[in-house]
Amino acid sequence: MTNVNKDALFVLVKSLSKSEKRQFKLYVGRLGVNTDAKFLALFNLMDKMKAYDEKTILSSGIVKKAQLSNLKAHLYKQILVSLRLNPVNQNIRVQLREQLDFATILYQKGLYKQSLKILDKVKWTAIENEEKNIAYEIVELEKIIETQYITRSIPDRADELAVQAKTLSEQNVMTSKLSNLSLQLYSMMLKVGYVRNEEDLARVKTYFDSHLPTYDINTLGFREKLWLYKAHLWYSFLTQDFLSCYKYASKWVDLFYEYEEMIGLNPVFFLKGNHYLLESLFYVKYASQFESVLENMEKTVAKKDFPSNDNIASLSFLYINANKLNLHFLKGTFDKGLYLVRIIEYGINKHRDRIDEHHIMVFYYKIACLYFGVGDNKNCIVYLKKIINNKNLKMREDLMCFARVLSLVAHYEAGMDYHLEVQLKSTYKFLLKMNDLHEVQKEMIKFLRNLGNIYPNDLRAEFQNLYDRLKPLEDHPYEKRAFLYLDILSWLESHLENKPVAQVIREKALSVLR
Repeated sequence: MTNVNKDALFVLVKSLSKSEKRQFKLYVGRLGVNTDAKFLALFNLMDKMKAYDEKTILSSGIVKKAQLSNLKAHLYKQILVSLRLNPVNQNIRVQLREQLDFATILYQKGLYKQSLKILDKVKWTAIENEEKNIAYEIVELEKIIETQYITRSIPDRADELAVQAKTLSEQNVMTSKLSNLSLQLYSMMLKVGYVRNEEDLARVKTYFDSHLPTYDINTLGFREKLWLYKAHLWYSFLTQDFLSCYKYASKWVDLFYEYEEMIGLNPVFFLKGNHYLLESLFYVKYASQFESVLENMEKTVAKKDFPSNDNIASLSFLYINANKLNLHFLKGTFDKGLYLVRIIEYGINKHRDRIDEHHIMVFYYKIACLYFGVGDNKNCIVYLKKIINNKNLKMREDLMCFARVLSLVAHYEAGMDYHLEVQLKSTYKFLLKMNDLHEVQKEMIKFLRNLGNIYPNDLRAEFQNLYDRLKPLEDHPYEKRAFLYLDILSWLESHLENKPVAQVIREKALSVLR
């Protein structure tokens, strides 16, 4: 997602590769009159800038302040036109739109037969590639032309177009309903995370049941099935039914292997499906299957015929590295995952304009957990501060909450007692404000608050008491979500057994992993 503090045109210019910049200059220079054009001079100046500076642009003499806005808009449009002509961006949707534009131009010139010929051909291409919105537009244009020019080339032409329009409309309505449901459930997940109580569960269930349209799975095409599985997946995540998550994420990925041509046409959905399958496998602790899926995803992305563009590069970085971290969490091999920190930091800087704040914060939380796992509590705190100091409370509230709880634990482990009391008050106020104070958090805060009153020889008994109070909550429908973010029990066991927390997690992993 583009940083709102940056100029949109500047971000676009900086996103261009060397070949794209070269093509733009060739595109501009196709007519000699453009070689000294002001917009090209502005492009060259922005290309050399390290940061957007309007004063530098105005002092260059290229343009006056009153004309700058119009010149920037013109340059923005010219860059987009150049990118559209780039073979890299010539996917099936662009090609279909281009053919539809050609047919529209021929229709406007009164060349009806030529227009209909193009439309008929491109319509079946659109249907074959599950581009039913474009197919519907094509049928509507065919209907308009037929009302003005009766071809008589096909008997019952009006009936045929009417049936096609009705079928495509029904399919598009189904897709729209399912995609709306999926989007709303995803929005709930980003806002508050997993359901926190019976009230949350009832609200989500009511919303899902009332908005899920009636369907016959046998009549659904690729696109409708994809949105159906996505809607079920988000419902399963919200309700913490991770076996159901695995079921629908598997259906999502299997759908692409059933329609293999769709992998190249919808690479983003393919990557996302694999990511959510990996996330489901992480929660059900299925390590062997996790490694297999991750390896297959990396191999597929590395293939020459897999689409390549900036968006796919950003998503590949995001999903592959997030799941490499998760694999180390699954196995308890925190020290072996430290090499990923530098790769992730570099990738965040490289892709920052295309990765939203939410996913960056998730990366920071995972890195903090990685450092906590190896006992490097000071670096853990550094990354947690990046989340705690983020004032955008529209992001995952649950992530903000557990970042603060982990920060308390890390401060205690680092021996930073002088910060602990302030942290305790701040965290308690925050959790009350977010209405997210649950038993696990209450017990943790109570324990940490009383640490100063506990004699050293009584400390082990207090750790045991806390463990005994928290252990029953591990399988509680709503309290268990705390353990998805922070393995408090393993931390307590490390103190009780006098072992590093990474060793405890690794030993537990070996006993339960499949």
